Amino acid sequence: MNDSRARVLQDGGDNRPKIQHLPAGLPGNLLSGIVELARLAGESIMEVYRSGDTGVTSKADDSPLTLADLASHRTIVAGLKRLTPELPILSEEAAEIPYAARKQWTVYWLVDPLDGTKEFIKRNGEFTVNIALVENGVPILGVVYAPVLDVCYYAARGMGALVQRGNGEARLIKVQHHQDYAPIKVVASRSHSDARTAALLEQLGDHLCISMGSSLKLCLVAEGAAHVYPRLGPTMEWDTAAAHAVVNEAGGSVCDANGQELNYNKEDLHNPEFFVLPAEDEVMRALMKIGRTLTGASAGGIHAN
Repeated sequence: MNDSRARVLQDGGDNRPKIQHLPAGLPGNLLSGIVELARLAGESIMEVYRSGDTGVTSKADDSPLTLADLASHRTIVAGLKRLTPELPILSEEAAEIPYAARKQWTVYWLVDPLDGTKEFIKRNGEFTVNIALVENGVPILGVVYAPVLDVCYYAARGMGALVQRGNGEARLIKVQHHQDYAPIKVVASRSHSDARTAALLEQLGDHLCISMGSSLKLCLVAEGAAHVYPRLGPTMEWDTAAAHAVVNEAGGSVCDANGQELNYNKEDLHNPEFFVLPAEDEVMRALMKIGRTLTGASAGGIHAN
């Protein structure tokens, strides 16, 4: 482990007071440390990926679980406890926390240690580490790291959204509105196609379908590589929160069919069906038949009602 990544796991004491409301600058101050932690978790995933022994088992819902999920989970939880011992953590691999306890949380970490386990098993590289900081149901910091691709998307409230590929310079990203003369670029799930989505795409007319796994689908919209991502199949809160923060800071929206931004820390951790698109693209909203009930929308981000 290099010195900079080691410091991520060493910073912070265990005796800080509990946080009820985040100071204005705290998300941004945490961002670089969380990026390094996501990369560290990616390294733990890649050790399993390269070994060829993924240790695939099944959870109670028949979804796959690998040794990489667990290695990443342990790395992230240890790092977050050292960085912010005062904040609770909800991870996909430790999600059995009663709502009676969770509903008291105003600020917490929401983590998917390995999003796209099916892509991991297929060895196509389209899986990610997702770490989000949620305040009052809104993701205000998000890091999405794809270790095989070595690409990292990240954002914090009021700071914009960025992408870094390999050792290149990080660059700001923005959503892109569809132009009339070009086909609509639509992101679709590589492992979760369904008839309803196919029927929706047929109604769009001239369009280009981009298949992708994991939360990278939301990030493609955030960086303007796609115009819209309709998700009509099931997802969980930890699948979307980190990329949702990136989309918001890139000027986009992650909303349900009524136009309401997805909200987090619900009693039922399933997301509703949702759409990812530029916040102010009324033409795309009409094509997707999305209502308009958002408030507080701006080019820099959206906050839930």
